Amino acid sequence: MTKKIELPVTGMSCAACAVSVESSLAKAKGVKQASVNFATQSATVDLEDDNVSLPTLKEMVKKAGYDLIIEGHGQGDSEQIHLRQFESLKKNTLYSGILAFPVFLIGMFWMDMPNGNYLMWALTTPILLVFGRSFFINALKQTRQFRANMDTLVALSTGIAYLYSTWNTFFPEWLINRGFVPHVYFETAAVIIFFILLGRTLEAKAKAGTGEALKKLMGMQSNKVLLVVGQEHKEVDVKEVRPGDQIFVKPGQKIPLDGRIVEGDAYIDESMLTGEPIPASKKIGDEVFAGTMANASPLQIQVSKGVGDTLLASIISRVKAAQGSKSPIQKTVDKVTGVFVPAVMGIALLTFFIWWLVGGQDYLLMGMLSTITVLVIACPCALGLATPTAIMVGIGQAASKGVLVKDAESLEFGHKIDSLVLDKTGTITMGTPEVKEVIWTDRDIAENIGPIIGALERKSEHPLATAISSYFASAPELPEINGFASVTGKGVSGQVDGQLYRIGKWQWLAEEGVQQDKALMVKAKEWMDSGQIVVNVAKNEHHTAIIGITDPIKPGVKAILSQIKAKNITLHLLTGDQERTANIVAKELDIDHVKSNVLPAEKGDYIRALQAQGRKVGMVGDGINDSEALVLADLSIAMGQGTDIAMDAAKVTLVKSQLTGIADLLEISKKTVNTIRQNLFWAFIYNILGIPIAAGILYPSFGFLLNPMLAGAAMALSSVSVVANSLRLKYT
Repeated sequence: MTKKIELPVTGMSCAACAVSVESSLAKAKGVKQASVNFATQSATVDLEDDNVSLPTLKEMVKKAGYDLIIEGHGQGDSEQIHLRQFESLKKNTLYSGILAFPVFLIGMFWMDMPNGNYLMWALTTPILLVFGRSFFINALKQTRQFRANMDTLVALSTGIAYLYSTWNTFFPEWLINRGFVPHVYFETAAVIIFFILLGRTLEAKAKAGTGEALKKLMGMQSNKVLLVVGQEHKEVDVKEVRPGDQIFVKPGQKIPLDGRIVEGDAYIDESMLTGEPIPASKKIGDEVFAGTMANASPLQIQVSKGVGDTLLASIISRVKAAQGSKSPIQKTVDKVTGVFVPAVMGIALLTFFIWWLVGGQDYLLMGMLSTITVLVIACPCALGLATPTAIMVGIGQAASKGVLVKDAESLEFGHKIDSLVLDKTGTITMGTPEVKEVIWTDRDIAENIGPIIGALERKSEHPLATAISSYFASAPELPEINGFASVTGKGVSGQVDGQLYRIGKWQWLAEEGVQQDKALMVKAKEWMDSGQIVVNVAKNEHHTAIIGITDPIKPGVKAILSQIKAKNITLHLLTGDQERTANIVAKELDIDHVKSNVLPAEKGDYIRALQAQGRKVGMVGDGINDSEALVLADLSIAMGQGTDIAMDAAKVTLVKSQLTGIADLLEISKKTVNTIRQNLFWAFIYNILGIPIAAGILYPSFGFLLNPMLAGAAMALSSVSVVANSLRLKYT
């Protein structure tokens, strides 16, 4: 049995770090699959069984130079860990900036200041060895594992500059005696450390903004609950409540757990689940959900699901898992960053030797500076952040519109679909039959017979009985029915005041000797031709009324499907309903392809057939009979009011059960992918152009040599620009 867990990871500084941690976890015994997300600083691990040792996983990650938090690895604990890291990062950035500023001024403007070198050394040393020590510690850990990452680049560049400058400060004669000026580059080392720390601080703050949707959802969860113990109410932690327990909800409180009302009635604001602004009336026996808000009435609820299994917890889990998942683009980026750092180190060494070979001793110093600059400017942070930050914001935006995306791949794939297959009942129609119209032979008898029809159907167990009884529920008083009888598959009958009333199929009424009304029969045929279900009413032997019942199309569906078709997406209607009804619905909604009387297995075959034609298929459904088709589809979408099985099978859930969510998904998918492409373009262009310039390619022609300090600033700016570009999704 596979078990999926999420564990916070500490010590990662770039995408190459994530690759190292992922590689270490994947090698562990009992780990089926591991995925590490640099943006969320977390690892998602699929364990083959429950006996896998988490301490063993932790030890393997520590050997790679990082750490895995296995003690209390819930969402709240993870956030606390990252919050502490962020606070430490802010402190180190602030103090290094305070010390780096005077070093920068002395090194750039007051080079001849008496004892200036000693002062710069005194200020730079704590920047590297105290506030920036994590770079060197992590680089050393990587070296022990014969690996390299961003910290390796930073440690090498700043360490070389610091050691060279320290030597020249305390032993300047060594270079002077050889005809060289003993320059120092303390400002380079100090400012590079400061800029990189500043960039990481800004990244951390920006990344925190991408998780707002998840935080809002988590804010709907209650931590404490009033447990009913005998006649008393005991406040306990919500984690202590088990299914079957009864809890008390005070007026105006959020409902803490899913369950059914056993005492009281109230209007419940369920807009967070359904999007419906009007509170729903709930009474004893009705189901209620965690995170919804009760009005001014107290409720006693029997809990049906624990805190980790509620509908709200499921939504949180889906958003969280999706934000931590990797898209196909990200998997390619991971492979690139895995070889990027070693390649940069090779280029840096090559840069040094070329300067040395071409210019000899005179160019040795410039070669060293160019090597440092290459190591600094080649930071892969922007590359590593390009995809996950855009995915996180995109999924957050989708969630805010009631579209829950289970994984990054679905969000990325959304804009590629060219065929959309739709189930009918519950997807494009309401899924509950309603009386559309009633026609009487004589309007004068409607007032008398209407309540009788309602009373008869209230006793019936037929699926259409509720629709009919609800239609006539406005009657001031329902009459008493005598001799009620139900004939399976035909209809119901009963007597009121000695008169016999029958409701059902015309064939049955004809068998019972009822004389048909020709006008009613003509109208009944029109209704049936339009896809309605017709129920006949008779009083004694007289045909007195016909009732037209339909499953109405959801409001706004036609407009939404028109928008989807405008994106060159072909629409398919797939339903188990009869051909006539399916064709009428398809014609009304301008759906090009329709197949009716379809069995569940045939839905899967239909999806396979489209895919065999090279089509990229999206499937929208809500029932158990749609589950196979949803699993097979390239993009699977479930309605939020559908079955749990359908939602589990689908990669996307429309919480509001409205097709407007599909249009939102397609638009968000397109914009997210465009943002990822923009991020990757600028990240790659930055490195492609930056590394040669840092190596000194412009020096022979223009005499330009990039200062390592400016390279550090540019590197930090590139990472921040990628995150900022991703955050634009929130406003577009």
